[in-house]
Amino acid sequence: MRNIRIFFAAAVAASMAFTSGCTQESPITNPPVDHSETEIERGTFAKGADVSWVTELEAKGYKFYNADGNQMELMKLLRDECGVNSIRLRVWVNPTEGWNNIDDVVVKARRANSLGLRVMLDFHFSDTWADPGQQAIPAAWADMDLAAVKVAMAAHVGDLLNKLSACGVEPEWVQIGNETRTGMMWPLGKLDNGSNFTEMVNAGYDAVKAVFPDALVIVHCDQGDTGWLYNNLFGTLKAQGARYDMIGMSLYPDASNWSTTVASCVSNISTVKTAYGKPVMICEVGMDYKEAAACNAMLTQLKARCIELDVKGIFYWEPEAPAELGYKKGCFVDGAPTEALDCFKD
Repeated sequence: MRNIRIFFAAAVAASMAFTSGCTQESPITNPPVDHSETEIERGTFAKGADVSWVTELEAKGYKFYNADGNQMELMKLLRDECGVNSIRLRVWVNPTEGWNNIDDVVVKARRANSLGLRVMLDFHFSDTWADPGQQAIPAAWADMDLAAVKVAMAAHVGDLLNKLSACGVEPEWVQIGNETRTGMMWPLGKLDNGSNFTEMVNAGYDAVKAVFPDALVIVHCDQGDTGWLYNNLFGTLKAQGARYDMIGMSLYPDASNWSTTVASCVSNISTVKTAYGKPVMICEVGMDYKEAAACNAMLTQLKARCIELDVKGIFYWEPEAPAELGYKKGCFVDGAPTEALDCFKD
């Protein structure tokens, strides 16, 4: 997420029943969905969406509709009407209102899996938003030294992944940190302490592989069109011997100059692939919801260039987010998708 701050009121949260296993399903957070027998092959180009807000929005009464005005469950709508084949979900450690904690993520991951959608997990290693402007260490870990933090990280990652494994859900990708060009879990893991930060990345990597050896571990940076940020982050990780499988990028072009931004991002993709020998994923992308036609043109060009460069996919960040709640880069209006994602249908 690109320095976005949105705090939904959660009057309903206290009555929310999260499931921590595979035997209970809340009628609010886990509505009936079809159990598709058609699954997208692992490694196929990901046409994804981060829909981490979905359970919170449903609890607040938001509904989603196709072009004919028929109400649909969001992930099914994105799959059937927009061509989405993958879902990304953020994970917080101990959020005040419960949203995006492990139990909430299990609910959403099960829903995605039941639809044959692939899953990316985005561990923030924070109780709230983590991005270049803030990387707050979870409150419960604040007084720990590096060794203890690494143990806590492994337990946190293992807790979620083992619960997903018990439910038959295997994530294809797992992010260790969110937009970590300034490091994570400040002050202990700031990027200027490259050794500590790298040890955190490696602790997360090892925890993922212990449960899902085939999951691809991503290190994620914002501003995919700004090469020096990538050289700074991934150069540090390379020098320190970091273990990870894939480079993740965020990209949020303005409608007025999106083609220039995309061209710069494409150039950066070529550079980092050569420099660091890792595949690339666009883990977040978005544009103002009022610019749906421009957004589709941008995504069409970005997708074509990504396929040429063997980039592994593109994830739109929170397409369903209602603009009236403060985030303007979704691509739904009145609960229905605009044309912004039409290129995903191909």
